[in-house]
Amino acid sequence: MVLDLFAGPGGWSHALTVLGARDVGLEWDEWACKTRAQAGQLTIRTDVASYPVRIFSGRVTGLIASPPCQAWSMAGKRLGLVDQPLVHQAVADLAAGHDTREQLLAACADARSLLAAEPMRYLYALNTVGEPEWVAMEEVPDVLPLWKQYAAVLRTWGFSAWTGILNAADYGVPQTRKRAILLASRIRTATPPPPTHAHVEEPEGLFGPGRTRWVSMAEALGWGRTDGPVPTVCAGGGPGGGPEPFPSGSRKTLTDARDRGTWVPPSVTASRRERSGQAERHGTHHDWTAKASTPEGPADARRWAWSLRSNNQAHATVRPLSEPAGTLFFGHRANECTWVAEPAGTPEGGEADAAPPPIRITAQEAGILQTFPPGYPWQGNKGQQFSQIGNAVPPRLAAHLLAPHLPLDKPFNPDDFTLTA
Repeated sequence: MVLDLFAGPGGWSHALTVLGARDVGLEWDEWACKTRAQAGQLTIRTDVASYPVRIFSGRVTGLIASPPCQAWSMAGKRLGLVDQPLVHQAVADLAAGHDTREQLLAACADARSLLAAEPMRYLYALNTVGEPEWVAMEEVPDVLPLWKQYAAVLRTWGFSAWTGILNAADYGVPQTRKRAILLASRIRTATPPPPTHAHVEEPEGLFGPGRTRWVSMAEALGWGRTDGPVPTVCAGGGPGGGPEPFPSGSRKTLTDARDRGTWVPPSVTASRRERSGQAERHGTHHDWTAKASTPEGPADARRWAWSLRSNNQAHATVRPLSEPAGTLFFGHRANECTWVAEPAGTPEGGEADAAPPPIRITAQEAGILQTFPPGYPWQGNKGQQFSQIGNAVPPRLAAHLLAPHLPLDKPFNPDDFTLTA
């Protein structure tokens, strides 16, 4: 079996499913477990830190681990960095067969920090029976020194190991999400997967295949072309005048907006009353639809280009639809991810209209930007769903990492992942 520690809502698991394999996920969060159940993934709801490893002994071919990142992430208090010496000590002790977790945990500033040492407890126990065959681990970039410590231990046990920072956008994920990766194998040389995408398209050359341009949010969400100017708000269509980017059930709203010569913002899954409430909370009292120029006559209002703001903080990343998203952070009020309208010019003599209010990204949109398929069965309320999405490994990145280690029936094709809603 493939054993998946801290399995979350199924980023690694969905990648394995696309590749024709399965895993057994260990996960504690109630709503992540419910999401996994709805997605048909095998799950043991348990505390990874207390579950006995001997149950799996003799049956594990691969071990996956994405420990909780809140203690290390730039989106949190980063107390994991304060606890880093204690985590390194725990890994060293566990690798030598000494369990000092209880004493070290008492000294930690954040109780979650020590969870990053848990994979070593499993690896040490499984190594006594010559398992696993391969290892894949993922975390926020600040955990890279810890992964290097793991790699050094694994090499003494006969593994080839590689560690480094990978950008998910280089593998077709519409998000510039950087993660610390550890790959190890007993039977092959561990190397990072070759990137398939680049910030600027690279043609095929003498030294290998080319790389296509990074996937934009507009591409992934199906919101019109991105090979021209930055998308702008237009009547009767999506950004850039492309296909209408609206989920089923919203056509009447779209039709009404088009008839009035207005454009509906990207997310229209919430009720009109809820949108009006958002406008009031942002200090605006106009209709939440934004006026735009119509094809039939001269423009009489400002045009707006929609961008995604990664959080509410002053240094938040803001990206236009024609680019990949920044790293999606969720799980805290300050980390709300919103669509924001930015001026794209006012026709001469035109009167500037009030800007549409920011609109919170939907769980489906966020999931697609993580390369989960449209309609993925997220469970729980909005906050619980967003927390799961933000903590998950993008399945498309996971598939690139896992494919070399699996007995595939056919070569891995990244296009097996559906990116368009």
